[in-house]
Amino acid sequence: MASRLNPYISFTDNAREAMEYYKGVFGGTLTLTTIGEYGDKDGPDADLIMHGKLETPSGFTLMGADTPEGMAYNPGTNITVSLSGDDGDELRGYWDKLTDGGEILVPLEKQMWGDEFGMCNDRFGIGWMVNIGGPAV
Repeated sequence: MASRLNPYISFTDNAREAMEYYKGVFGGTLTLTTIGEYGDKDGPDADLIMHGKLETPSGFTLMGADTPEGMAYNPGTNITVSLSGDDGDELRGYWDKLTDGGEILVPLEKQMWGDEFGMCNDRFGIGWMVNIGGPAV
């Protein structure tokens, strides 16, 4: 297998909800493993997600996990996930789902460089950029 670069998102205690939400946005196969499956089945973090992986029909891989007690969780604006391509219908569909319950920062519309582009934060506070390539010049 070739090397891949995948976004890995940390959550507090809602990784299951978030990863299921992203499955609803992108489709695909979602695998979730709890901390209890790998360790103390009766511990306070047993039901939290240790590792979640979404493989989509479009070839995206998105990973995420809960942050167990005792580990630092520092949400911030230092990560944004970018979706880009030339399949406008597919990308607009993702945009519509990601902005539902979220916040539009830059509306998805034609920009000065010729592409459609938008920025949003989804309902989990994760930043997304969507860029739909314009016609080649």
